Order: sequence, then C-alpha cells, then structure tokens
Amino acid sequence: MHKTVDLAILYFGTPVALISTLNEDGSPNIGPMSSAWWLGSSCMLGLGGVSKTSDNLIRTGECVINLPSVDQADYVDRLALTTGRESVPEYKRLRGYRYVPDKFTVSGLTPLKSDLVKPPRILQCPVHMEGIVHSYHAFDDKVSAYSFEVRIKRIHIDDSLLMDDDPTRVDPQKWKPLIMSFREFFSLTEQVRSSQLATYPENLHSAAPR
Repeated sequence: MHKTVDLAILYFGTPVALISTLNEDGSPNIGPMSSAWWLGSSCMLGLGGVSKTSDNLIRTGECVINLPSVDQADYVDRLALTTGRESVPEYKRLRGYRYVPDKFTVSGLTPLKSDLVKPPRILQCPVHMEGIVHSYHAFDDKVSAYSFEVRIKRIHIDDSLLMDDDPTRVDPQKWKPLIMSFREFFSLTEQVRSSQLATYPENLHSAAPR
C-alpha cells in the first residue's frame, strides 16, 4: 500500500564523492558529498550554495572527484561535520559543524599531485577524476544550492578494479563504492542478475561511451 508523504530528505542513495578544490590561499579543501551522477564524459554535482567547495569551484573552475570505496568510510566520516568556510553558517553550526582549515590532516587522507588540474588527488581513494567546470547554475529560491557540470579530463583508477579482458572498463564485481542513503553509509549488495546492457560487441568497443 502506498502512502502520500512529504519526506524530510530525498536522499534515496548515491555514491559518496570527496571533491578536492583549492582555497583562495592555495591550500586544498576536501568536500564530502553524495549528490553526483555521470553521463558521457561529464559529472553533475549538486552542492550547497554556501559550501566552501561551491565557492572554490566557481572561482577556480577546477576539481578532482575522488570516489571512496567501502574501505574508506572512516576517512569520510571524519570530514562529515567539518567545513572549509571560516565563518560557519548558522544552520551548520547548530548541527555541530566546525571550521577545519586542513581537511587532509583531520581526515588522515594523503594528497597526490594531479596531472592536469591544480587541486590534489586523494591517495586512499581508488578512483580519481580530474575535472574542469563547464557550467553551473543556482537552484530556485527554495533551495540554497548549485548544480555543476564538470567535464572529466583525466581518470586515475586502481588497476585491481579493471576487467581482466578489457583494461578500459571497471569490473562491477570488484568495485565496491561507498553509498549514502538518507545520510547513512551503505555498501552494495550481491548482484541480482545479469543485464543485457552490460554486454557489448567487440567491434563497437571504440565507439562505446565512457
């Protein structure tokens, strides 16, 4: 039986991402988030309008989208109630957020130099995507948030996650992304069944979207 409900949170479940950007003084910031989806070679990010990550993306136009696996849940949780904004917004302060200028130290994560953008990658994450902001726009006046279209320019991935017979594709049986659903951490369950969409002709390999 279905019930009409005005849900407090519309967070049914998406992968966690750690967005690394640069602050005004050149220091790195890490913004944990879980409103991200991909299409073609672009990633769409949904971020709070007063977040330091949003500020940095608008100002610099660069970032690295780092994807943690379930093994990095503790690192992510250490960042959960931190902000890189020195003046903590009141609604965040009431929820327990605190200003942390050095997110790498407080989380225990390790920075790695990127190839094409200035923000660093995160060593512990098995996937790093260097990106350039292509466009962004504000949500309506009911939500203080921005959507960012980030064009992925370079991908770094732990080679243990790649398919044995095709090193250009991730093996979904090996990749265990950290998922957030209704503000709680989850892992993927076992595969339900095979999908016709997962098969592809060898002669179409070069034309497959990535």
